[in-house]
Amino acid sequence: MDVLRRRVSSIAARARAQRHEGGAVDDREPPADVEIRRASIASPVAQALIEALNAELSSRYPEEGANHFALEEGEVAEDRGAFLVARDGDGRPLGCGALRRLDARTAEIKRMYVAPEARGRGVARAVLAALEAEARRLGVTRLVLETGERQPEALALYSQSGFRRTPPFGEYVDSPLSVCLEKLL
Repeated sequence: MDVLRRRVSSIAARARAQRHEGGAVDDREPPADVEIRRASIASPVAQALIEALNAELSSRYPEEGANHFALEEGEVAEDRGAFLVARDGDGRPLGCGALRRLDARTAEIKRMYVAPEARGRGVARAVLAALEAEARRLGVTRLVLETGERQPEALALYSQSGFRRTPPFGEYVDSPLSVCLEKLL
């Protein structure tokens, strides 16, 4: 875990130093009391976080077919991807995120979520940095993700983290509310 925490801090330091389009610089530190670990997507903690994420997305996007919840346990298995859970110093789950490999060089960020009471503390940024570290460990050179136009906080996070718009891919090609992004590592 110390290795992952150091890796996240190193990535966060590089992100702070990197100027993004529009001159914005992200200078926030990841929260010191947050620990990010791999977890089984089938665990009760993961399922509770995913259920909360699905409920929030369903309320923002009630349209039929607007949500893409599919993610199988095998897609986040060791050396194929990851499912990570962020916890506070007392072990309470704060958020999660997943990485699934699409091909030898590309992986997709999925299931990014932070509990409402933990938002604004840099938890999502720390989870994203940990997922990027895992992608690099797997030899991935390109990350893609899908978010929605009704999620301005997610769009801001990804933009500040160096993601740029890309044409829709995979299951999102015919999804008019989807915003697809990519980042080269």
